[in-house]
Amino acid sequence: MQETTGAGPEYPGDHAVTDDFSLAGVPDAFQRLWTPHRMAYIKGGQHQFKNPDDCPFCAAPERGDEDSLIVYRGRTSYVVLNLFPYNPGHLLVCPYRHIPDYTDLTVEETAEFSELTQTAMRVLRKVANPSGFNLGMNQGVTGGAGIAGHLHQHVVPRWGGDTNFMPVIADTKVMPQTLEQSYEALKGAF
Repeated sequence: MQETTGAGPEYPGDHAVTDDFSLAGVPDAFQRLWTPHRMAYIKGGQHQFKNPDDCPFCAAPERGDEDSLIVYRGRTSYVVLNLFPYNPGHLLVCPYRHIPDYTDLTVEETAEFSELTQTAMRVLRKVANPSGFNLGMNQGVTGGAGIAGHLHQHVVPRWGGDTNFMPVIADTKVMPQTLEQSYEALKGAF
């Protein structure tokens, strides 16, 4: 008798990544949402980007917009889709300079940083019609910054009912739109 996870049809290669531990693999009625792409972030931890040489926010502007998911480039700052979004259309406003703290921005950078945050909100309203936003900057490792060495502001569109039990009990966020779909919708609207 062949064991199954209860998650529907067997897929090629499942046996190579499925162990025989009986608790997690007990058959049930739930589908599994696997997010192996997050392991690079999880394993690296908060201290993985310490300087401009290994900083993804410094590397992104060196690549093409589509490859780096940059939806807008300004004079001192740019807007990029978050690779690990809380919701579809989750944007980050980043200065080009590798600085860790909001108080390190020049007057010119502060003006454009704020302007791009407002523009991001307007574009998201036009493209995705959210009913609210979360805006935020986590300053320093203790403040919760995943990449503490390079300042960035989150612009997260929100809709009524966009959260459910999945993040709480399954540590999984269900995303109704791919990054590619978000990029295509937002890039042309800036």
